[in-house]
Amino acid sequence: MTDDEPTGTRHTLRGEHLRLAYDRRQVVDDLSIDIPTGGVTMIIGPNGCGKSTLLRALARLLTPVGGTVYLDGRDIGTVPNREVATVLGILPQSPVAPDGITVTDLVSRGRYPHQGWFRKWNAEDDDAVAEALAVTSTGELADRPVDQLSGGQRQRVWIAMALAQRTDLLLLDEPTTYLDLANQVELLDLLTDLNRRSGTTIAVVLHDLNLACRYADHLVAMRAGQIMAEGKPSEIVTPEMIKEVFRLDADVLRDPVSGTPMIVPIGRHHVAAPTATITDEVENTA
Repeated sequence: MTDDEPTGTRHTLRGEHLRLAYDRRQVVDDLSIDIPTGGVTMIIGPNGCGKSTLLRALARLLTPVGGTVYLDGRDIGTVPNREVATVLGILPQSPVAPDGITVTDLVSRGRYPHQGWFRKWNAEDDDAVAEALAVTSTGELADRPVDQLSGGQRQRVWIAMALAQRTDLLLLDEPTTYLDLANQVELLDLLTDLNRRSGTTIAVVLHDLNLACRYADHLVAMRAGQIMAEGKPSEIVTPEMIKEVFRLDADVLRDPVSGTPMIVPIGRHHVAAPTATITDEVENTA
């Protein structure tokens, strides 16, 4: 590797034969996954399928009942906490901020893994925090207590903290929660920019199928604790796959903007209209 290569190409993350459970309730059984290095991976699936559980295990927030998560080929459970935190960042679902903490203080906590006995706060840390606030449009909130913000504002602040960490691996669980559509697109654009600029390996659990297809280099579809399909969205997203994973009848069209698959649900009260109908109506009124 040369010095010019993106730093995000240095680290690998995979899970082998994972069994994951809460108490005695098994959620994932014998699942293996390799997060493509330097790409954007989107993990989709119905509620309760194990998406968030899998992400928690990959981030070492949940210890597997069986199997192993490997960070750079090492059992992540044996890697010191600080070392993991300087390589891998995680934004879990519904994080909780300490009472009264300000936005700047919370975002600054993303820099704590980089501190140490002989490494004190410096200009690089200031730059990382300032950049994270800027790209998430939270700079104007810098002095406000986090607990006084709206849901969407809080979510952007948590994302800023994750970005301030400046890790080569970034895992985000439903980061678009509480965000309106414009801010969802802005966030996913931001993550794509980060990936393209720095080579950061990014894995995101996302509910919106069309946004997942649009932004994913690699798509992972889960159901009942298993991976049902994975690969490029254009190669794996079909009506049959949507039916198998989501129990949903749908057409899969070509997104006119991105060229990626676009899922159009077919509800019980909707029947696909013949494609010639609109043309026929125009001709009949001519």
